[in-house]
Amino acid sequence: MTIQRMDNTGIVVGDLDAAIAFFTELGMELEGRAQIAGGWAEKVVGLDDMRCEIAMLRVPDGPGRLELAQYHSPEAIAPQPGPTPSNTLGLHRVMFAVDDIEDTIARLRPYGGELVGDVSRFEDGYLLCYLRGPSGIILGLAQQLS
Repeated sequence: MTIQRMDNTGIVVGDLDAAIAFFTELGMELEGRAQIAGGWAEKVVGLDDMRCEIAMLRVPDGPGRLELAQYHSPEAIAPQPGPTPSNTLGLHRVMFAVDDIEDTIARLRPYGGELVGDVSRFEDGYLLCYLRGPSGIILGLAQQLS
C-alpha cells in the first residue's frame, strides 16, 4: 500500500482574512471558505466544542494546496515566547518556488512579510530565504538561477 498524494498543508492563523490576502498576493488562488464545527470535526482534531473557519488556497496550475484555519472555539494558542525560531520542533514551513525573490519579498512586506534572516545564494543554483508572514507562518522562497 502506498499513499496516493499529499492533499494539503494546514496552518492555523489568527486572522483568516489577513492570511488569505498574504497568500493571494504571493500568487495562490482561493478555492473557497467554509465553517467547520461539531461531531466529526471534533473527533478528527481532538477538541471539544470546536468551531473554526477554513480557507483552501491552491497553486495555480499546480498540485499544491494550503488550508488556513482560524479557530473560534477553542481559541487558538499562541506559542510562548513568540515568534518561534526556525528550529522549533514541529514548526510549519512551506517552500514556494518563485520567479523573482526580491520582487516577491517587496510585494509581501505590506501584508506583514518580514525576512527571518537574509536572502542567500546556494551555489550557482538558487537564491533562498525564509519569510515570516501573518500569525508567524514561515515561508521558504526559492528562486532558481539560470
